[in-house]
Amino acid sequence: MAGNPLTLHAPDPAATDAIGAALAGMLLPGDVVLLEGDLGAGKSALARALIRARLGNPEMEVPSPTFALVQPYDGILHADLYRLADESEMAELGLLDDPEAVVLVEWPDRAPGLFALPGLTVSLAIPQGRAGRNMIVTPRGARDAEALRKTLAPWIVAP
Repeated sequence: MAGNPLTLHAPDPAATDAIGAALAGMLLPGDVVLLEGDLGAGKSALARALIRARLGNPEMEVPSPTFALVQPYDGILHADLYRLADESEMAELGLLDDPEAVVLVEWPDRAPGLFALPGLTVSLAIPQGRAGRNMIVTPRGARDAEALRKTLAPWIVAP
């Protein structure tokens, strides 16, 4: 069950980092955060900001999981499914083995079953003729929509 989407605008990298930090504070154990968008839309940048904020280390090196497929952190798994040929390959990655871990997934369209899990879907795009990036944040499962709206209020724009 998906909730009402919120449309955000991050005018610069600092805003992307702030949105990542805001989202990090709202995530629950077991949440799956799906990061959608074209190459260069900012999926990895948002994931890095979220991981750094969640772990309380703004200087932490957060490599892209593009080649490793999964980068583990304390209580967080960051995955890039771009190279998956089929959703059945996801089982080998162990993404859902720890029910307490927060899982961040880039290219979730490679494993459509993930969209049924609780968490958030964040669709990122570079807007035409405008600096920064747009994000559409859609809650999945039981989520306090009003708390999400209040937390993200500084970046919400009209849809």
